[in-house]
Amino acid sequence: MTAINLAESARLATIDDVEAIVELVGEARASIADVRGGNLWLNREARQLPADESITLAVQSPDQLLVVGELDAIAVGYAAAHLETLADHSLLAVVDDLFVLPDGREVGVGEEIMSLLLQWATDQGCRGIDAAALPGDRHTKNFFESNGLVARAILVHKSLTP
Repeated sequence: MTAINLAESARLATIDDVEAIVELVGEARASIADVRGGNLWLNREARQLPADESITLAVQSPDQLLVVGELDAIAVGYAAAHLETLADHSLLAVVDDLFVLPDGREVGVGEEIMSLLLQWATDQGCRGIDAAALPGDRHTKNFFESNGLVARAILVHKSLTP
């Protein structure tokens, strides 16, 4: 039996990646629609549709980072982050999106993406980096923790609709 070696990588997105990233945004949204907290997150925090305009802006903005994760030169994941200036004038990097298709998970694509995010945040002089994981999404929580991110706040919610 021959072992298959897949080449995982991550790189800065370009304007040529917008269409592929927009498709991944759709996949990301679909993957969390039924997760606890997912519906409200999709309607409050998530990148709104159509995503092509916001993705194009992210590629072009000096205060944002857009990364493409690849497996054998095929886009299987992406991440988007922005800089936030805090009250003390320090910077915080905020991960807005991070998603890898199931076939790209557990092979290093997410780690490559996260490495670029962390390097960017460091290069920008950020005091830290924030990212969100939905409750019960143990895989995402574990991924962030394996990359040195730990909980610093817990958001609680009570639905008032049946």
